[in-house]
Amino acid sequence: MSLSGKTILITGAALRIGRSLALAVARAGGDVVLHYGKSQKEAESLKSEIEVAGRKAFILQADLADAAQVADLISRASEYTPLFGLVNNASVFEPIGWKDTSLDQWNQAMMVNLTAPFLLSQAFARSLGPGEHGRIVNMLDWRALRPGPDNLPYTISKSALASLTHSLAVALAPRITVNGLALGAILPPSNGAPTKVNLEQIPARRWANLEEVGQALIFLLDGPAYITGEIIHVDGGRHLV
Repeated sequence: MSLSGKTILITGAALRIGRSLALAVARAGGDVVLHYGKSQKEAESLKSEIEVAGRKAFILQADLADAAQVADLISRASEYTPLFGLVNNASVFEPIGWKDTSLDQWNQAMMVNLTAPFLLSQAFARSLGPGEHGRIVNMLDWRALRPGPDNLPYTISKSALASLTHSLAVALAPRITVNGLALGAILPPSNGAPTKVNLEQIPARRWANLEEVGQALIFLLDGPAYITGEIIHVDGGRHLV
């Protein structure tokens, strides 16, 4: 598969999974618009790495908790180059339950994890010219389809994002495919929280590697356009047990 001649905007691209997704797009021949919130140094380093590999990279800063900044992100990215794809990867995660969830924490999770992807998808769809086609991929979590009481704002916002994925797949067809990747045990929490991964609960009996996530992303960005509204679980079967 090749993304040659195509540019993909990835939110939260400077660190962790977002960084690996950007590198996967570059390895597939695509150019990348790297969105970051606070990690400017890391975004600039990633931009240099992608350019050394022979692909183009552009960096854009925006606070996804600010609707005004979200609304401008697609038009700012399009000033560099027309976009073919949007990857809604950025999210906020706090391991809190319903007793400890404040209204501010709830609203932030909904804004960054759900509302921002909607606004970006809406602006992306409007940015396409007549006859142009595009792809949207929403990064989800296996918990999104089996929500429990833990990690409440994150889980509920991701569950809603799964529903948004299905709705937009219908609304934006046939010119734009909208799919999701629901991840399992990929990386330990960035906030240093204890890793609660029991490999006995994962049929694959192991953690994923970042290359596998990248392969799944490239499939949705450059695979059959007849696939839309799908959520592919990259979780070793965790959602089944």
